[in-house]
Amino acid sequence: MKGRIPLRLITACAMMAALSVVLNRFCSIHTAGWTIGFAFVPVALIAIVYGPTAGAVVGGLADLIGALLFPFGSYHPGFTVIGALMGAVYGWFLYNRKPVRFFLHILPPALINNLLLGLFVNTVWVSQLYGSRTYWGWFVYRLPEYAVLVPLNLILLPVLIKLAGQIKKYR
Repeated sequence: MKGRIPLRLITACAMMAALSVVLNRFCSIHTAGWTIGFAFVPVALIAIVYGPTAGAVVGGLADLIGALLFPFGSYHPGFTVIGALMGAVYGWFLYNRKPVRFFLHILPPALINNLLLGLFVNTVWVSQLYGSRTYWGWFVYRLPEYAVLVPLNLILLPVLIKLAGQIKKYR
């Protein structure tokens, strides 16, 4: 039957969303406005293996479930939208790419997700949540966070691509 979603895909997405929630909420460094951790790893991995739609679903669900079950403050739907977009970006650049080239496939999603979506757009949501009138103050405050996250992405994405190659053999 066409239009049916395979049970293996649903299970993989559920497991990766749960892993992302755990990594984000319990295994990350959190301060007011900062989160440094590995929560992007399950989202990127599912996007590499199953594509941008699965990455978007896992990224959005992980943020939504994490915010509802283990909140750090008020819920803002902008973070969920950005989480879904980040998963889709990983999928757009890394799904079914052979050979994988650093400047074409690894660098763009790391920069788009961390600088454009994370630093620029999520800083808007943070400044709205904390009632701050100074976007640029939050921007400067969050720069060191992304100075860590961009290299972390650049180091781990090639590792995840190799791991995804092994996972694809068994799916």
